[in-house]
Amino acid sequence: MTRTILITGASSGIGAATARTFLDAGWTAGLMARRADALAEVAADHPNAHVLPGDVTDPAACDRVTDMFAERAGRLDVLFNNAGLFVPAAPIDKVPLDDWDRAVAVNLTGMFLMARAAFQVMRAQGGGRIVNNGSISAHVPREGAVSYTVTKHAITGLTKQLSLDGRSLGIACGQIDIGNARTPMVEALDHAQRAAGQDGVATMDVADAARAVFHMASLPPEANVLTMTIMANAMPYVGRG
Repeated sequence: MTRTILITGASSGIGAATARTFLDAGWTAGLMARRADALAEVAADHPNAHVLPGDVTDPAACDRVTDMFAERAGRLDVLFNNAGLFVPAAPIDKVPLDDWDRAVAVNLTGMFLMARAAFQVMRAQGGGRIVNNGSISAHVPREGAVSYTVTKHAITGLTKQLSLDGRSLGIACGQIDIGNARTPMVEALDHAQRAAGQDGVATMDVADAARAVFHMASLPPEANVLTMTIMANAMPYVGRG
């Protein structure tokens, strides 16, 4: 039986790379993001790709997309809870409230809504797996990134709670913390740092992050990667000053 995965934020970056990795491996993949045209480009008419436009900040859309994919594919084996955004960097007293609200709506509430919808489907079918996209920022912050840092720290709590609550239901939950995969978001950060006279950002191929997600998703039901960190080797993450 073909295995199935629903991927949020699938129109670009890590989500798009992950979608291609799973489709190439023969999985049936549901691709969710706001822009249908961008999703169609990623799907590239693949027979196992389902283009499912929807906004993760809309509870009705989260339920609709999740239920629709489970019905079309026959079941929902894995949710890659990936959609997220990075608002402009600033110290907390300079962060517009609109930027904070936008980050919380997508990075936290959106992931909660999709996890809730997937959990309901997985409970009914007798199991499944949720992989949350955390970030290196779930452990250590970047300067001026209070909105992103707080929301990504919260995802660690969501992951642990889902892992605990899903244990008796056959629902596994893990978190992948990715450091500087080459995506448009990271490339924009690199450009901004260089423009400010700072060192550029050390990066890695986004395909390596996608392969790590594939490993987590491919495990048998009895096994789970609770947390995985995959990062550009040259990142100044490990150490002390």
